Amino acid sequence: MTGRRRASLMVTCLGDLFFPEVGVSIVRVLQRLGVAVDVPPGQTCCGLPLFNSGYHTEAAAVAGRTVSLFADSDHVVVPSGSCAWMLKHEYPGLLSDAGLGRPAEQVAARTYEFSQFLVSVLGVTEFTSAVPGRVTYHDSCHLLRGLHESRSPRTLLENLRGTELVDLPGADECCGFGGSFAVRLPEVSSQILAKKLANVEATGAGCLVACDAGCLLQMGGGLRRRNSRVRALHLAELLDGVPR
Repeated sequence: MTGRRRASLMVTCLGDLFFPEVGVSIVRVLQRLGVAVDVPPGQTCCGLPLFNSGYHTEAAAVAGRTVSLFADSDHVVVPSGSCAWMLKHEYPGLLSDAGLGRPAEQVAARTYEFSQFLVSVLGVTEFTSAVPGRVTYHDSCHLLRGLHESRSPRTLLENLRGTELVDLPGADECCGFGGSFAVRLPEVSSQILAKKLANVEATGAGCLVACDAGCLLQMGGGLRRRNSRVRALHLAELLDGVPR
C-alpha cells in the first residue's frame, strides 16, 4: 500500500443500533493500516427495507440523501454486504429519474464491503486474530449472490494467525433473516435458522463469523436462545488485533 488512503465509513442502521462495536473495530483496523477514516454525520438507513417492501419512491429519497453524504468520499466502506449491494446495484437505477443516476454511479464505483476493501483496495490479507480458536464462516445472501463475493472474507480468515477456519455445511444457505422476511414469516424463518445453527454447532467452532449485520442479529440471537457456546461475530472484530 502506497500513499495516504482515505475512506468514509457507512455505519448502517443495524450497525448503529445493535453493533456499534463493529464500526469501532473497522475504524481501528483501517487506521492501523494508515487509512484516514471519517464518518459522515447524519447517516440513516440505506433504504433497503423500503426497497424490498416495494416503497421505491421512498427508498429513492433515502438513496438521494445518502449519495449526497458520500459524494466527496474517496472510498465508502460498508460493514454489511446487503447495504453495500444496495448502494452499488440499486442506487443508480432508483435515482435515474431524479437526474442523480450519474452521481449514484460514481458513489457506487467507490463503495466496497469491508473485506473487499482490505483485500482488493489495500491488498492486505494477513492479521493476528483478536479471537483465537476454531472459527467458521457464513456467506450472507447479498454479499454472496448480490456482490458475488465469497473469496475476500475467506482469504482473510485463512490467513488469520491464531485461528483455524473450518468449513460450514450449507455456508451459502440463507440464515432466515431476509430483512422483513423474518417478521412476515417468522415460522419459516425460525426453521431456516434452526438448520443453520445446527450446522454451525456441528463444526465444533467457537466463533461464527459473518459480514452482514442482519445475519449476525439473526444468528447471534438464535445462538443465545440455545445457550450455545458459539459466539457470532463480525469479521472486523476478529481482525481488530495486531496486523502482521
